[in-house]
Amino acid sequence: MSLKIRLSRGGAKKRPFYRVVVADSRSPRDGRFIERLGTFDPLKAKDAADRLVLDAEKAKEWIGKGATPTDRVARLLESVGVGKREKRNNPEKALPKKKAQERAAAAAAAAPAAE
Repeated sequence: MSLKIRLSRGGAKKRPFYRVVVADSRSPRDGRFIERLGTFDPLKAKDAADRLVLDAEKAKEWIGKGATPTDRVARLLESVGVGKREKRNNPEKALPKKKAQERAAAAAAAAPAAE
């Protein structure tokens, strides 16, 4: 059974509110979970004290048991000081697509000819 520490959505339409939960990776996002670790309210100001309420000791305990946090939860845990998140970088995602590269190459070839 692979465990995930992830966000479970609550709140009304266009008013999200999340619970930080430990769940089996096969269970649905808002479905069954094993334990609730805290809450996250993205609508509050980033410096608000109650934007993220999290039991850090329980989170460390679950990570020690093998639960893996999702990307967003890893960021939240890092802000609380529970773990260190590896920086992700995909430089190829930012490159222009094939047609844009062809246009850029054509423009570059035309620029020296114009001078």
